[in-house]
Amino acid sequence: MTTTFQKRQKEMKRIEKRKMKEEKRTQRKADKTTPKEGGFDPASDPALDPTIDWNHSNEMNTPE
Repeated sequence: MTTTFQKRQKEMKRIEKRKMKEEKRTQRKADKTTPKEGGFDPASDPALDPTIDWNHSNEMNTPE
């Protein structure tokens, strides 16, 4: 009779671990899709980088 109880306890532990893993997985997934609160870094967006010359005025346009 004790083996049945032990088996049930093991199974309950397995189920609990499975639930915890699933919760962690969904939390990580939600964290990935949510934008971070640390602020926006304009250097990471090349369209907002003031050091880039979008007019290409620094290119050499010498007629040959």
